[in-house]
Amino acid sequence: MPRTTADERQADVIVVGAGPAGSATAYHLAQAGADVLLLEKAAFPRDKICGDGLTPRAVKQLVSMGFDLDEPGWQKNRGLRIVGAGHRLELPWPELTSFPPYGAVRTRMDLDELLARHAEKAGARLTERTAVTGPVIDERTGRVVGVTAKPVDDRGRRTGDDVTYRAPVVVACDGVSSRLATSLGLERRENRPMAVAVRAYYTTPRHDDPWMESWLELWDGTPGQSNLLPGYGWIFGVGDGTANVGLGILNTSPAFQTVDYKDLLVRWLANTPEEWGFREQNLVGQVRSAALPMGFNRKPHYTRGMLLVGDSGGMVNPFNGEGIDYALESGHLAAETVLQALAREEGPARERVLQGYAAALDSAYGGYFTLGRVFAKMIGNPTFMKQATRYGLPRHALMRFMLKLMANLTDPRDGDVSDRVINGLSRLAPTA
Repeated sequence: MPRTTADERQADVIVVGAGPAGSATAYHLAQAGADVLLLEKAAFPRDKICGDGLTPRAVKQLVSMGFDLDEPGWQKNRGLRIVGAGHRLELPWPELTSFPPYGAVRTRMDLDELLARHAEKAGARLTERTAVTGPVIDERTGRVVGVTAKPVDDRGRRTGDDVTYRAPVVVACDGVSSRLATSLGLERRENRPMAVAVRAYYTTPRHDDPWMESWLELWDGTPGQSNLLPGYGWIFGVGDGTANVGLGILNTSPAFQTVDYKDLLVRWLANTPEEWGFREQNLVGQVRSAALPMGFNRKPHYTRGMLLVGDSGGMVNPFNGEGIDYALESGHLAAETVLQALAREEGPARERVLQGYAAALDSAYGGYFTLGRVFAKMIGNPTFMKQATRYGLPRHALMRFMLKLMANLTDPRDGDVSDRVINGLSRLAPTA
């Protein structure tokens, strides 16, 4: 990696990690004129384990950033198809003033690079193959004033001397493990739900399905003659000849600690129709898995000059496992907060603005995520899930309500009865 000068290692803001959270943060900061360093340990294009599904919440953020989802590469969809208990129900995304009435699918191999390059075009200084190793702490104030990093190759091996980057504000977007957060003693909260997702790509005639498909029951054979497997599955057509197929299991499930996730996926898919193509000979790449940090499982989201955004702060929806939309939204909120903070003199006034970031997150998502944590605990019970699927799916009005609830899609004002119920419950729920 080329040697950098001292000036090049200084910035108004350092953003660590160029996933959706980091790139969105960097984009909004750079768009407003801030000098932003965006540090990414890998080199693009690079893959991330994900379902690749984008709900209307994520679509709204992408559109506001200037992306045209009618361009090639975006597989737009109408809504969610739910399969379970002998039922097959298609639920269109709700018609709302707050969100567009469509979702999309785009592989993380594509999406993450699109977002990072978009931030770069806005003026962010993207530095790839730079593995951040920890925060730089000002001994006098105890504040984070930068980061240390090492240049690495494609395998993560050191290729040069350690480098120190400095800025008055650091934004940690370094994922579920968040080295920066743990360096400051911000450990994962054990009373928050976690999930493991495993996914694979298959060539399939279902690649251009206009619906995102969710399976609430996974059988290893014909229902009634086989075992009901733990977890919930998905089939998301990518539109390029392949589909992203996977399943997730919550840690509220008794099987969470003992199950072989990859074997579970294969056993489920072996009993899907042969013509769908979900067999080993059509597998593209490897079956891979990742952890999903849910319901604000790491707090506080701001401390001593550093903000947590996206997965580093556990911003995955406990209702549906969706994290990209909250990564994009929290990145936007973090950028707005930092811009306002930098407009103040260094000291108490700036600090008060930065502390407002955590409060704003709690206001936006705290009550809703509390409801999600309760929901995650309930559906971890196989008996509850079986009964809920059997008696809930035939009731279309109930399922339309559940789609809005689980995808967090409501109008804050002038919405219908279901919007008012969901918004009211979210306001009443505690945000701890």
